[in-house]
Amino acid sequence: MKNIAILLAAGKSIRMGMGFNKTLIEVEGKPLLWYSLKVLEQCELINEIMLIVQRDIAEYVKINIVDKHGFGKVKKIVEGGNERQFSVYNGLFAINEADVIVVHDGARPLITESMVVDVITAAYEYGSSTVGVPLKDTVKMVDGNNLVKYTPDRNSMWIIQTPQAFRFDILKTAHEKAIEDGFIATDDCALVERIGGTVKIVEGNYRNIKVTTPEDLVVLEALIRI
Repeated sequence: MKNIAILLAAGKSIRMGMGFNKTLIEVEGKPLLWYSLKVLEQCELINEIMLIVQRDIAEYVKINIVDKHGFGKVKKIVEGGNERQFSVYNGLFAINEADVIVVHDGARPLITESMVVDVITAAYEYGSSTVGVPLKDTVKMVDGNNLVKYTPDRNSMWIIQTPQAFRFDILKTAHEKAIEDGFIATDDCALVERIGGTVKIVEGNYRNIKVTTPEDLVVLEALIRI
């Protein structure tokens, strides 16, 4: 088994409004990116980590995060693309050989080793897997005028998170097809779904938040201290 994690940290972080990549923001004395790296480094099922970052911060990340904290599983740092999907694509095609690929957003620092193990295990069985949590709120489907059309059954709806895991050949084929068709999705599972692949959801944790706005940092700090 060879399992490689693609850790995404190449976003523009516009909604954070700080003028630099949000994964470099320090929370409780450590960069946001450190938290995901620590879990992936310690997970026995992860053989290698590939970091996807913007070109202008690649050297800084290598020296001040990877080398400083001894993340030895980081074998490559690859330049990200203009979209999240293209960043995954760049990482995917910098890999020569793997059985399963784990894709994780560096803006979700509160993953656990059990989440990583669960999606990898499910990917070997089903081909593709993602962490998710059942939807708590009622959802309304609306028209262009924000008039309610109907209320879907929330019992069949899940909030999808990362990490996500895929057999290497499935994810590569899904990305190639998306590039060919000019199709853009917000996560890799959607690319696999559109080529007919099966995606297994494994239940994660509501603590696994994505840091997008300054308000999320307040929540994150509180969760870390619990």
